Amino acid sequence: MAAKLKKGDKVRVLAGKDKGKDGTIASVDPKAGKAVVDGVNMAIRHTKQSQAEQGGRIPKAMPVELSNLAMLDKNGKPTRVGFKIEDGKKVRFAKTTGDVIDA
Repeated sequence: MAAKLKKGDKVRVLAGKDKGKDGTIASVDPKAGKAVVDGVNMAIRHTKQSQAEQGGRIPKAMPVELSNLAMLDKNGKPTRVGFKIEDGKKVRFAKTTGDVIDA
């Protein structure tokens, strides 16, 4: 199945403790059906100090289910994503506005 959400997309969280927050997708794991969104679903990781990096309590973004994310259209409203063929290429488009997401 084609990826409806990709790295770099602006999304809004629809469910969970961070409901209503916006962020940008940092990475996607399609096999697990999860994505890491910057500034959303933060957890504290305790790390030991090493020569390379500082230790302590470091906040880290944890994965969110793809079903709990909605892409933001050009107006900043959540939208579903559809596919259509344009000039012989399969492109994503926002269902609310009909605008093509991938140019």
